[in-house]
Formats: sequence, structure tokens, C-alpha cells
Amino acid sequence: MLYPIVKFPDPVLTTPASPVASFATPELRQLVADMFASMYAASGVGLAAPQIGLAQRLTVIDCSAGEDLSQQLVLLNPEIIHREGKQTGEEGCLSLPGFRADVTRALRVKVRAQNIEGEWFEAEGADLLARALQHEIDHLNGVLFISHLSTLKRDLIKRKIRQKQKAGEW
Repeated sequence: MLYPIVKFPDPVLTTPASPVASFATPELRQLVADMFASMYAASGVGLAAPQIGLAQRLTVIDCSAGEDLSQQLVLLNPEIIHREGKQTGEEGCLSLPGFRADVTRALRVKVRAQNIEGEWFEAEGADLLARALQHEIDHLNGVLFISHLSTLKRDLIKRKIRQKQKAGEW
């Protein structure tokens, strides 16, 4: 099943998500498969459960955009445990289609998360993967990439979205 992507300013996007408590269920396995399918259909490299309207601490990431399925990451209840360096690069978001801006984030991160079986593991990422991990974990904390922009840039994007909403284009 392909899920529609929730768009800003839906409140689910700015509300911290609840921890996942049930693991290794058929429903969770199907949800993860559907999230990857929805992410690929939307041409994304990451998708957090709040972006499909579910306030759960679950995200899927594939920086290869489906080209190399060995790069698929499933993170339940993830937390960033180490950040290092700095990188600035253009980011977009499936929940804010058509908007992109430069965001400064850590160059390398280490995360601790649970897999679909509920087992804890650590994963490290640099460059694009580090950016994707930070972006998606932000979603689980109710933070959007525009929160990392200056007030002026953030307000400009919000104003454009309101105009699109009034015109029925959002």
C-alpha cells in the first residue's frame, strides 16, 4: 500500500512521536515495506512515520533511492548518540514539496536504534547518510528542516505555503 505523504502544517509533523512498543509483528513488517514503497514512489531517501500520519518513532532510509537495497535502514526508537564535524548542504522534504534550502548539520553521526525484531544496534553515517539520519530523527522529534533556517527564510516558506493553500494548490 502506498501512503499519501502528510504535508506541513499538519500537526502530526510538529508533535514528538511515541516510542514503538511492539516488534516483529506482521503489521510492523507490512508497515515498513509500505513505508519503503511510499518513499520510493515519492522519490525520497528517507521517510518518517509522522510523514504518513503515524505518530510513532519509526523511520526508513535508503540513500541509494532504491538502487541498492542493501542500503535500506529501518530505525525504531532511534536516538543520535554522537555528532562530529559540520556540513552545509541543500535539503528538501517530502512533507514540504517544492521547497529546498541550505541546512547545516553534523558531518558524521552515530545512532542507537532498535531493528524490526526489537534488538538494539548502532549505526554510523557520514555525508548524505548523516544528513538523512538527522533529518528523519528530527521528524520523530517534531522538528522540520525549516526549523534550522533563519526566521526570515522560514517565514517566507510558510507564507508561500499559505498562498498555495488559499489557491488550492497545497
